[in-house]
Amino acid sequence: MKDPNPEENQLNIELPEEIAEGAYVNLALIAHSPSEFVMDFIRVLPGIPKGKVKSRVVMTPDHALRLLNALQENISKYEENFGSISKDNDLGGFDFPMNYNGPIGEA
Repeated sequence: MKDPNPEENQLNIELPEEIAEGAYVNLALIAHSPSEFVMDFIRVLPGIPKGKVKSRVVMTPDHALRLLNALQENISKYEENFGSISKDNDLGGFDFPMNYNGPIGEA
């Protein structure tokens, strides 16, 4: 049976112009607690020893799992259309330190 009022199930999402432009990032750091995931999206540039957080997203664990599932689905669709995404850790000639210039641990 069709919903007699389909507009009641629609979500109106506003996309402000400054957000619609997007922000280029090439690094994500993720932390979590029992109640939330915090994702910092960062832009790191060659030759500059400091990255800048361009966006921080905080969400509940169930929403983080939904995001993971949505990303997996979209990556599968992308690869069906455009081929496999390279997994060779090629940073385009940019070699930034993975320890962020902090101490290097030894085992």
